[in-house]
Amino acid sequence: MIGRVEAWLRRLRRLASRSEWLARLLRLPRDETAAGLPGLVLMQIDGLGKSELERALARGEMPFLRRLLRREHYRLHPLYAGVPATTAAFQAELFYGVQGAVPGFSFMERASGRLVRMLEPAAAARVERALEEGGAEPLLREGSGYVNAYRGGAAEAHFTPAAAGWGPALRAANPLVVMLFVLGNALSFLRMLALIALELALAFVDLVRGLIEGQDFLRELLFVPTRVAVSILLRELAVIGAKIDVARGLPVVHLNFLGYDEQAHRRGPASLFAHWTLKGIDDAIARVWRAAHRSERRHYDVWIHSDHGQETTCPYEKRHGRSFAEAAAEAVARSTGRPVAWRASGRNGVQLQRASLLGGRRVQRLFTHPPSTDDAGDNGLAVAALGPVAMLYLDPPAADPAALARALLEGAGAPLVLAREGSDRARAWTREGAYTLPADAARLLGEDHPFLDAAARDLAALTRQPDAGDLVVCGWRAGAEALSFALENGAHGGAAPHETAAFALLPGDIALDPAAGEPARALDLRRAALRLLGRAAARRPARREAGATLRVMTYNVHSCIGMDGKLSPERIARVIARAAPDIVALQELDAGRPRTGEVDQAHRIAHCLEMDFHFHPALHVEEERYGDAILSHLPMRLVRAGALPGLPGLEPRGALWVAVECEGREVQVINTHLGLVPRERLRQVEALLGPEWLAHPDCRGPAILLGDLNAGPSSPVCRRLAGRLQDAQAALPGRRPRATFFGRLPLARIDHVFVGPGIEVADIEVPDSELVRLASDHLPLLAELRLDGAGTT
Repeated sequence: MIGRVEAWLRRLRRLASRSEWLARLLRLPRDETAAGLPGLVLMQIDGLGKSELERALARGEMPFLRRLLRREHYRLHPLYAGVPATTAAFQAELFYGVQGAVPGFSFMERASGRLVRMLEPAAAARVERALEEGGAEPLLREGSGYVNAYRGGAAEAHFTPAAAGWGPALRAANPLVVMLFVLGNALSFLRMLALIALELALAFVDLVRGLIEGQDFLRELLFVPTRVAVSILLRELAVIGAKIDVARGLPVVHLNFLGYDEQAHRRGPASLFAHWTLKGIDDAIARVWRAAHRSERRHYDVWIHSDHGQETTCPYEKRHGRSFAEAAAEAVARSTGRPVAWRASGRNGVQLQRASLLGGRRVQRLFTHPPSTDDAGDNGLAVAALGPVAMLYLDPPAADPAALARALLEGAGAPLVLAREGSDRARAWTREGAYTLPADAARLLGEDHPFLDAAARDLAALTRQPDAGDLVVCGWRAGAEALSFALENGAHGGAAPHETAAFALLPGDIALDPAAGEPARALDLRRAALRLLGRAAARRPARREAGATLRVMTYNVHSCIGMDGKLSPERIARVIARAAPDIVALQELDAGRPRTGEVDQAHRIAHCLEMDFHFHPALHVEEERYGDAILSHLPMRLVRAGALPGLPGLEPRGALWVAVECEGREVQVINTHLGLVPRERLRQVEALLGPEWLAHPDCRGPAILLGDLNAGPSSPVCRRLAGRLQDAQAALPGRRPRATFFGRLPLARIDHVFVGPGIEVADIEVPDSELVRLASDHLPLLAELRLDGAGTT
């Protein structure tokens, strides 16, 4: 009854949903056939490294992400960002499966001889065309993307270099629709205005602080509107769009939040202002997460990840009093013995340019991309220096790269210089001598580098990237001060520990499967996403290592009909997978009807979990088979399945008994679902305690009775059972037993695990994540048991 009320309320909320109505007003296509299908929302926190995320969680700056970890059964995975550690390279790997698509955020296109940055629409479009031609299936196919480096195959891409602004749907809408759009999101826009006012106040405080620290006045002043545009406007517009997209049922949505990365570049990755933006990002993630879990069209997973971290750096120009391009030109001239004409990409970073993603001619004019200096024409030296990596292109190539490297080390103060050597190596020079990568990785990157081998291989591969420079200068190496060749206090793009340490925050049953001995990276995240969307072969569920404990679960699945009224055995399987039990006792399963195409739920759940199962239909009328099941990945055999005594006119009840082999011993497991009438339940419990079940000669060794008893712990039924067995929830001193029914507001403890002699209760858990509360009207009960080898039943 309560479940039907909730389903009705969800339908009412859908009818009143602003996102639903806006999709209709804008005439956006909706997927009416996607009910029950999986969907995925990926949210990227640009530039947030794993260590800074952990610091933010510890300080309480991201309470929603902390809730995901503590309550929603999410796990934090380290993710190797790759080299170059940039958004453009990471998203090429994530969206298209292509590693090393670009040598950095700034480089020279060998084909055209132009110095470009990946914020420039033409440059980004050329890279994406190559990815589409040579890459794998795009991840965002039929979906949408916001504030990304590429479209990623998305049917609708917004705020990307090649598709600036909101997109054709809003631009083509008539003024009335636009007005209704604004009115429909009035609260969101009021919120946005309030945040803009607050952010402006903070930005001016930051401006004063920057001036006190000696920063350039004009750049500090321009950073104020840029900060507001990137940290607030882009974020809030992307959130509104994503909420509309999940209401429409798009299969995959990807958002990128830029605010932290912008502030970290400007003030440093650990700065108060950079961490301040994480509060707003955390709230934005929470709003999208709630919208995704309320979607009526798909079962959405929400994943959070970053693309790289940032290293605290000192601007090269602050340390040496001139730009690196000037110093490099002087070093080349000294090495070759002749004057060198040179050109270089701008030295000011990208913080004042990303607001151009908002689109519009006025915005584009305000945040224009400064042209490269070009004193050399097609000859001489070209320098693409951004963050901790500088690419040097020489025409003609250097006759003696080692001599030029020494000139850069001694005259320009370069920490590390690299050049291609052979098909799989790079030559490296520091002031201490010459080395080879990846062989000398520990000397150059430090033995404590978290991704030492992978970073060394990628750094060597960087020198062979088609658009890489003849020489690659790194602003960081182990034991040296980290430098940025742009005017910024936080940088990324190289191989330093913090900038290569990204993260992925994923539901507990989602695993990344890197190759043996390799760190997880964007390619592994991509594979996991394709598996979830059903576009790649499913992985085998992870199995716990054999140990001294046995995890058993009892779960009334309500015919796999959730609180939203949707029937989904797959959702039940995900609830079970996240808990990773060894043995699962399920009640209220429908065996399906072949003529109508209805699925056998026990078979479907077992297939998803790759477990064996036994099913007993307590009710069998014509084609209808309805009952209980036991699933396990451990060896098991069926001992008995039969009916329990009942009363005339009431629904038949039964029990299922299997013997499960665990560590060379057999554990007797009996699953049951008792009746609704007290007198009936007492008769059924007496039968279970009698010679056909628990008192049977074959019921030797450790025994477990579990299931939905429809009775509380103080009932005659449970008191009768407690005379022979132990209530697992009452076995842990100092632990308050938890209710399992009704799922949304659990008040009754009617699902039980009883254990016999020879079994010690190690832990009890009642999962209550949003997925669990939605999947059934009961919460599962999970007991971790230890077999101590004492006694028999």
